[in-house]
Amino acid sequence: MASFTRSGARLLTAAACAVAPVIAFAQPAVAESFSHNFECSGDSPLGAQEFSYQQDSEVAAPASVAAGEQFEIVIDPAVNTIPAEVNGYGVEQVENMDLKLPVPDNTTHVSSELSGGSNLGSPEPTIEVSDGVATLHVEGPIAGGAEFELPTVTATLQAGDSGVIETQLYGTSYSDPGLTFDADVSTLFGTVDVPTSCYPDPNPVLTTTEIS
Repeated sequence: MASFTRSGARLLTAAACAVAPVIAFAQPAVAESFSHNFECSGDSPLGAQEFSYQQDSEVAAPASVAAGEQFEIVIDPAVNTIPAEVNGYGVEQVENMDLKLPVPDNTTHVSSELSGGSNLGSPEPTIEVSDGVATLHVEGPIAGGAEFELPTVTATLQAGDSGVIETQLYGTSYSDPGLTFDADVSTLFGTVDVPTSCYPDPNPVLTTTEIS
């Protein structure tokens, strides 16, 4: 299924303000809470295992920015829990988690940073941007039934010349997923690796920023 904005002498300050050119700054970002639903399918030796997975988050972006201005979008995932079982099968652990976040249209990606997060295994999570998509990678492992928190993503973007900037999660189907991971699952035949693909359904617009 994504974020993002992080004295001198009075006389000199006043003088500087008097001669400085007028610069438009992004409005303060306002965070909104969302509950994302992912439809998932695990590729197991016992056949496809379909299930739903939820992740809450707060997402913040300014309501408007000037053309060419740099601004931040922040996606702050809430604490979540790895399911202890799915469709009657015990989940031992999850690893190699990738969450994709598309770079919004009408923007240019400047940088992305991660902060916070807990119980995500080792090494630390990473984020990389390629072909207009940022991918948050969590190596894990995270035990089944354990609480964890994905890191906060702060993306610095540069607004285009005009239009509207919308933030959404990535993914349209099992074959075009926005969330993937490997699950070790207990069965009567022992532990099996179940590669899992998920996509957000529904996938609403999370933030809207107008270029003014």
